[in-house]
Amino acid sequence: MDDIYNQITASIEQAANAKLPGRLLVGIAGPPGCGKSTIAEQLVRNINTSSTLTAQAVSLDGFHIRRSVLDTWPNREEAYIRRGAPWTFDVDAILKFVTALSQSAALSAERRPQSIAPSFDHALKDPKDADVVISPESSIVILDGNYLLLDEEKWRDLSSCLDYKIMVTVDRAVARERVAKRHVLAGIEPTLEKGFERFDRNDRINGDLIGTKMLPCDMLVESIPVVV
Repeated sequence: MDDIYNQITASIEQAANAKLPGRLLVGIAGPPGCGKSTIAEQLVRNINTSSTLTAQAVSLDGFHIRRSVLDTWPNREEAYIRRGAPWTFDVDAILKFVTALSQSAALSAERRPQSIAPSFDHALKDPKDADVVISPESSIVILDGNYLLLDEEKWRDLSSCLDYKIMVTVDRAVARERVAKRHVLAGIEPTLEKGFERFDRNDRINGDLIGTKMLPCDMLVESIPVVV
C-alpha cells in the first residue's frame, strides 16, 4: 500500500515542480466507496512531510444542493433518494470554483488570491458555506469528487481545468460494504441492511454512470485498502 501512495506522490510532485512557481491542480475522481478522500488526505500528508512543496485537499461534497432547495422541487422524494447523483450537485457553482482556481494557478504564491470553498456537514446533512480556506501558499491543491471526470454537459468542462487527473476504480462488493457502513455512521440509515438498500438504489447507479462516462485521466488507480 505504501508503494502505491509513494508512486502517486512522486508523480504529483514531479508535475508540481515542473509548474513552479505556479500551482498544480489535481483532481481525484471515482465511484462512491472508492476511497477518494482517504487517498487525497494521505497524499497531502506525504507531500507535506517529504518535500518543500505544500499540498491541501478539498472535497467537492460541499457543493451538494441544500435540502431546503430540494424541498421545493416537484420530484422532492426522488431527489432525496438519489442525493449524490450528478443532478443533486450545483454543477454551475463547482465549475465557477474550479475555473477560478485554474485561472489563478499560473500565478506565484505572492500573487494568488485566497480561495474559499464550502464543506459538507454530515450532522446537518447540508453544506456549510465558506468553511474551507485554500491558502495562496499551497503549491498543490487536490480536489476530490465523484464526477470530476464525468463526460456529461458542464461536468466535462472541469477536466480542462485540472493539471493532473486521477481515476480510482473499486470492486463493487468492496464499495457496497464501505458505503453502507458510511450511511449508518453518518446517521443516513439506521441499519446496515438499510445502508445496503440505499447503495443499491442510488450509489451503485452513480458508480455505474461514472464507469461508463469517464474522460481520459493521467493515472488509473485501484482502490487502496483502508486500514482500520
